[in-house]
Amino acid sequence: MGKPARTVLHKLLDATRYSWRGLQAAWAHEQAFRLEVYLSLLLVPAALFVGSNLTHKLLLLLPCGLVLLMELVNSAIESAIDRIGTEQNELSARAKDLGSAGVFVSLMIFLVLWIPSLWQFFHDMG
Repeated sequence: MGKPARTVLHKLLDATRYSWRGLQAAWAHEQAFRLEVYLSLLLVPAALFVGSNLTHKLLLLLPCGLVLLMELVNSAIESAIDRIGTEQNELSARAKDLGSAGVFVSLMIFLVLWIPSLWQFFHDMG
């Protein structure tokens, strides 16, 4: 007889444990991730203060999560490429550059949403 089938709950618990290990690894090994977490800890309350209504607040929170998400994906790509080998390779460099570009695009989305929101917030105060 084979192993007993794993329940959905067991699979969910395993997936949660793997995700937690990934977050711990990002925190331990990725300085950019730690910096972005610290910034998010400042920006989440700021979004709740700066946002004029619920939709606006959510639109300011969204890019904070997006930046963290893209940093995790970029770190995963870099780790996988580094596991394959350290020699120079055009495809490895391209994969790392594409992951970095994803972080850059998420930061641009962040700026596109935050700069006008901050401008409006301070304009309305004056």
